[in-house]
Amino acid sequence: MGVITLLGVSKLSEIKQRFIKTGSLRLSMGPRLFLFLIVLVVTMLLGIIAILLLTGTFTAKLNTHEELIQNKLSFTWRNISNQYGQLSVESVDLATELSKSIEKRLQEQGLEVSDLQDHPELLEALIAGEYERALFSLQRSKSSGVFIILDATVNPKLKNAEASRAGLFIKNMEPNILSSSSPTIVLLRGFPNIGRSNTIPLHTQWSMEFDITNASYYRIPMEAASQQTLPLSRLYYWNPAITLPGTSEEVMLCSVPLIDSKGNVFGVCGFEVSAMLFKLSHLPDNRIYNRISCMLTPVSQNTFDVSQAMFSGGYSARNVFADNQLLHFKESQKKSFFSYREEGGDSFLGFHTSIELYPKGSAFSHEDWAVALMVPTEDIISSIANANYNLALKFVLLMILGIIVSFFLSKYYMRPIKKSFDMIKSNGLIETPKTEIPEIDDLIEFLSLENESFQKKGEEDPSSVVLNEFLKNLKTLSPAERSVFNLYVQQYTAKEIAAKLCLSINTIKTHNKRIYAKLNVTSRKELLVFINMLEEAGKKFHC
Repeated sequence: MGVITLLGVSKLSEIKQRFIKTGSLRLSMGPRLFLFLIVLVVTMLLGIIAILLLTGTFTAKLNTHEELIQNKLSFTWRNISNQYGQLSVESVDLATELSKSIEKRLQEQGLEVSDLQDHPELLEALIAGEYERALFSLQRSKSSGVFIILDATVNPKLKNAEASRAGLFIKNMEPNILSSSSPTIVLLRGFPNIGRSNTIPLHTQWSMEFDITNASYYRIPMEAASQQTLPLSRLYYWNPAITLPGTSEEVMLCSVPLIDSKGNVFGVCGFEVSAMLFKLSHLPDNRIYNRISCMLTPVSQNTFDVSQAMFSGGYSARNVFADNQLLHFKESQKKSFFSYREEGGDSFLGFHTSIELYPKGSAFSHEDWAVALMVPTEDIISSIANANYNLALKFVLLMILGIIVSFFLSKYYMRPIKKSFDMIKSNGLIETPKTEIPEIDDLIEFLSLENESFQKKGEEDPSSVVLNEFLKNLKTLSPAERSVFNLYVQQYTAKEIAAKLCLSINTIKTHNKRIYAKLNVTSRKELLVFINMLEEAGKKFHC
């Protein structure tokens, strides 16, 4: 039967004993390889996770958000600074031109600017004469409005004449740059004849004169110009966000005093930045944070006065604040996000940076302003949690993929090996098959050579060798042992043999031990197996 039969017979007892001792057989190569690959995949993933933990990748999500918002803030701050700086310059230029033009018009009639209050009949013509200049300045500045306020009223005898001032306020209702080619111009303040003459409609909230009852944009720059001898570039004033009397839209106004050549202050002029224009110009990118908001606000002792701030964003933080609400902020000890919190209200995370609306030496350079970008705290926490969840999910999917790949790789790797063993079993080494696996081909060749060697030496069949060895050992039995053996051959039991030979059971047991030792068996059952094998093989033995 060949070497394979020899190996099977000689190892049968050993495998049986190992199975009895361990209670189980060892894993085959396929499952072993599969488990090895799984361990390899898991080890690699754990190593990657450990590296990510050591390098702070999992905890770096917060730093990523901080860097992202800081970059957005830097970009927004630059845009706001450029816009407000440009409007400040153009407001000063407009005030310079208007001061000279109005003074010249009055001088042509033999009057001074101080005579305006005594000649209200001149106001309409004087203001109408500056309409084209104001409109051109509005279009050039790309602001949402331009205004002129003279220190005089059309009817000084009216009861509220002290709080009423004549002037002109032209608004661009579509201050978006994209539609600047065909803006919608309306008259918010001024003589109605100016609108009719220039074919522009009156605003739905039109009034002929300005109400300056609480008009800080009018009083403050005029008082500063009256008290200080400074150039116009140091006297312009940015009024915090307010709602103009009789209107509904929040605006910021850049006001510059009108001063004649003798230093007389006779009004103000400037440009408007509406809430809509601010929002369109500085809308933060909300692709990552849906509720991010930008704010230009006065700053005082770690506090933002939200009621005087301008906001932009798809979500406005002002929506959650009560009127005239203060927003307190403090810097993190780890130099990360600033924390912004309304008393008893919502909290935000973000950054802010100071912005200089006025140059050094300005009458209002003591005022502190800041640009802030804020996101609701819960949005930042949710974003970080989602990012880590997605990363963990990717690791789980990668592990599952690794297990699947390991399974198929182990199958693919074991397929030729199993096929090779099947070839060995089927051929019985009569022929030497080729498996294209060098190690297995070498083993087959070695076994084939050993098989030929056995055949050349005339070795008998392995089963015959075993039985011949048994017969040889049988001759070593003593006559008494042989008598007991012969009775076993005849299927007698130990008790029956004791009775038949008139011996005690202990004597029979003693004979059994010697018989088993000489014949190299361990039990009566195994002894009978050999006897049956001898009978099937036709081996002759004398009872």
